[in-house]
Amino acid sequence: MQNDGVPAAGYRRQLYRDDAVVLRVQKLGESDRIITLLTRRHGRLRAVARGVRRTTSRFGARLEPFGHIDLQLAGSPEGVGSALHSVSQVEAVALYGKQFLGDYPRYTAASAIAETAERLTPVEREPSLRLFQLTLGALKALAAGEHAGSLVLDAYLLRAMATAGWAPAVAECAVCGTPGRHAAFSVPAGGAVCPDCRPPGAAHPSPATLGLMAALTAGDWQVADASESPVRRECSGLVAAHLQWHMERALRSLPLVDRRENP
Repeated sequence: MQNDGVPAAGYRRQLYRDDAVVLRVQKLGESDRIITLLTRRHGRLRAVARGVRRTTSRFGARLEPFGHIDLQLAGSPEGVGSALHSVSQVEAVALYGKQFLGDYPRYTAASAIAETAERLTPVEREPSLRLFQLTLGALKALAAGEHAGSLVLDAYLLRAMATAGWAPAVAECAVCGTPGRHAAFSVPAGGAVCPDCRPPGAAHPSPATLGLMAALTAGDWQVADASESPVRRECSGLVAAHLQWHMERALRSLPLVDRRENP
């Protein structure tokens, strides 16, 4: 285990360990970075990694976006004192980002996943184990390259919305709960709507599109992988609209997602 920093005299901050996904990095000063992390046990937090931009840094390469790392942090896990923790040790578990840095469609999908995870954890240090597991699983799936990046992203967004209580209804009417695959879809209403509850302006996606949304939510990759490009595009549009309606603010990374077919 490597340690880039030496504690200053009188250092009394608490040390604790966790594993985390790196969501974002920002420059700080000439040689430091602020790392935004989604941790397994302590939720989202920010930490200063000192000296990691120097060529002599022993763990700078481990603190890049989309990596799964094990680290030691200095600071209060309960949020007492400074909001910024300090990274004192870090070990790579799986640096997923390195496996798709040259693949723009998968890289942009990973960027949208990381931004969504950050936006769905507005309170620092509030544990969100389910979201951590979803984020880690999605990045692992992108690195494996077994499914199209757009499908992995939409599956993640649908399941992440479910953890937040925003899952779009696809197997029943979002308004009255009548079961069945309904022909209309209304984002403000909460998903698929029956003829009696259909509001003005509701979309009319193809049955295959609603079927793909259901398959992605359930993790039925056999159905998802067999879907056709027009169905995937329509599904992506509905998922993005539903997510951003509930977030009440657009995701910066979503318009950049390259949805060309891969693999």
